[in-house]
Amino acid sequence: MIIGGGVIGASIAFHLAEAGVRHVLLLERDRPASGSSGKPIGGVRAQFSDPLNIRLGLRSLDAWRSFARRPGADIGLASVGYLFLLGDDTELATFTRGVETQNALGLPSRIITPREAADLCPYLAPGSIVAAAYSPTDGYALPKAAVTGYLGAARRLGATVRTRCPVTAIDTADGALHAVRTPYGTVATSTVICCAGAWSGAIGAMAGVDLPVTPLRRQIAFTGPLVPAPPRIPFTLDFASTLYFHNDTADGLLLGLSDPDQQPGFGRRFSREWLRPFRTAAARRAPELARLPVTGGWAGLYEMTPDHNALIGEAARPGRFLYATGFSGHGFLQAPAVGEIIRDLYLGRAPFLDITPLTATRFDGHADRATRPEAHII
Repeated sequence: MIIGGGVIGASIAFHLAEAGVRHVLLLERDRPASGSSGKPIGGVRAQFSDPLNIRLGLRSLDAWRSFARRPGADIGLASVGYLFLLGDDTELATFTRGVETQNALGLPSRIITPREAADLCPYLAPGSIVAAAYSPTDGYALPKAAVTGYLGAARRLGATVRTRCPVTAIDTADGALHAVRTPYGTVATSTVICCAGAWSGAIGAMAGVDLPVTPLRRQIAFTGPLVPAPPRIPFTLDFASTLYFHNDTADGLLLGLSDPDQQPGFGRRFSREWLRPFRTAAARRAPELARLPVTGGWAGLYEMTPDHNALIGEAARPGRFLYATGFSGHGFLQAPAVGEIIRDLYLGRAPFLDITPLTATRFDGHADRATRPEAHII
């Protein structure tokens, strides 16, 4: 049984059903993609600083490019590249090391000059940065379309999806899972796969598994159609401030920033207050953006872990409780690879990547810090 109908759960359902696993059941408390996977556009990239996240990104990029064939849906993939803006020599040194690691693993990223960055993104004030890191194979796609595509294929392969069906309890005894309870009945099962996003901590607690996931509101805004229409630009991010922007699907721009004052919680109401720090950051890096009108916005939840890396693995007790959560904003871009990994863990075979550093036990008091994943670029 899979708990959670976002892109991670949908990917896992598809990969299990494709592998011939029978009786795949996915439970979603609301509607598919009603959480963070419902955001209008999601970035897809492999431009990280550590090998583990780079490999997850590369594997997933390959899957996103072939999504129209397998599982078979249009996800609006735009390979416009990712452009990280670097404001000082310390940031440049950090990203230079990251590019070296990325290149060694096959990602064609590179450090470019401020003038080259402005050629790619005319909104940029080139005098405000010392350099930029650019990866032309990254980009963005439509998360909701990906969820729909994965679940449609999973259903065709025999999986069952139940919506508006929250989990209220998980029955365990003698170190084993026995059933999952819902308002509509109890489902006998010996396996639970938790991918409930920001709600994963509560699901884990039902089974006695500690999943350190904290919900945090993130917001984006839209300019609406602009005249003239914006040029096609990369997904552009300012490393220091976390400001980011890229093309919207309606001849406008999507604007975002990780508000440093945002407190944890489940609130998902859009508020224009965070536009103040956005406009302050934009005035330094892309002054024209600071003056653009905003027609509306969207608010969703990041599922944060203490080190901003995902939780992927299988709990020692109760068996079998698997989990894929805590992606801290990177769930969509890593979803195809994670679906493969959970499929292989369920089937008892070695995944393409050793995910030991991502298991939840890395936060146990006795966990060896050497087994934890490295910090990665935002």
